[in-house]
Amino acid sequence: METTEMDRGVMPPPRPRSGCMKSGCLVMGGAVLGVVGFIVMAILGKGCIGNAKFSTAGLSVSSAGEDESPNLEEYWSSGHGEKKVVCVSINGMIHFGKRSQWGSEDNTTFALRAIRRATEDESVDGLLLDIDSGGGSVTASDILYQAVKNFKAKKKGRKVVTIMGDVAASGAYYIALASDQIYAHPTTLTGSIGVLLQSVNIKGLAEKIGISDVTVKSGVNKDLLNPFHDVSGEQFEMLHRVIDVLYNRFVGLVAENRKLAKENVLPLADGRVFAAPDALEKKLIDQIGYASDAKQKLAELLDEEDVKVYRYRQKDSLLELFFSASAGGISRDLRSLLRGESEEPKVLYRWNP
Repeated sequence: METTEMDRGVMPPPRPRSGCMKSGCLVMGGAVLGVVGFIVMAILGKGCIGNAKFSTAGLSVSSAGEDESPNLEEYWSSGHGEKKVVCVSINGMIHFGKRSQWGSEDNTTFALRAIRRATEDESVDGLLLDIDSGGGSVTASDILYQAVKNFKAKKKGRKVVTIMGDVAASGAYYIALASDQIYAHPTTLTGSIGVLLQSVNIKGLAEKIGISDVTVKSGVNKDLLNPFHDVSGEQFEMLHRVIDVLYNRFVGLVAENRKLAKENVLPLADGRVFAAPDALEKKLIDQIGYASDAKQKLAELLDEEDVKVYRYRQKDSLLELFFSASAGGISRDLRSLLRGESEEPKVLYRWNP
């Protein structure tokens, strides 16, 4: 009888393992290492692959820095005219928020960067502002207003037209004042010229449930608007003087840009909003129409039959692209609450229905 290796007590050599160990796992391991390297490079470089300066017509690679001429990718939106214009959207609450952990920006910051990008592009002759907002931060509104003014001052003959959406009130209307023409949809609400400083007082509730405030401060007004304390008459007057300064600036800009006497603006500047026909009658806007009408008006101001409209979009970093879906489904405000971020009292050019 033939003896086998097993009978002689000799174990046969192990058979080559197929699948994972021989090929599949090596491929998988290489892929994992590649992804890890991808993430590390993006973290260390903060998405540097998406931040290289690029050049378009009229804009040199080295003509301006990142803050002056932000790295945004342009794309053709509509129109076939010879003159190039850029459409910039200003939507939602106007304020400069924090960048996300992956680098994405709030709408206000993006709008400001888009206006600055257009300002430095010598081939751009006009801006079409698409505004749908109830306003927001006093300073953010003023910075955007000035950015539009700077756009016009940078190159002779540039024009700006605004088209308003559902709402263009308070700080949003403030920004629109920098335009050469303001269009409102037939259903737009606008106006709300005024300033808002809002807080809460929970002194009574705190006393009922046994909560006391412990604040160490350097002066009597250092914790002004502390929700555990009443505001004295003197403090109220102090705050109102601040509001008056900001209010007078708003009223003055309305009078200056809309070519109205200040005494005619004051009755309109009590915070009320106006439907489009009333706003037109009060000369707060120039026309009632649609986006196509605003675009045609911009072409007319540039002495053209049509204009070629471009928009900008952010050039996402590798890390942004990889994790773009990781925070989906949770709004910025909800994420802020979950992180325990609280809002301090702010002075606002904001419609507060």
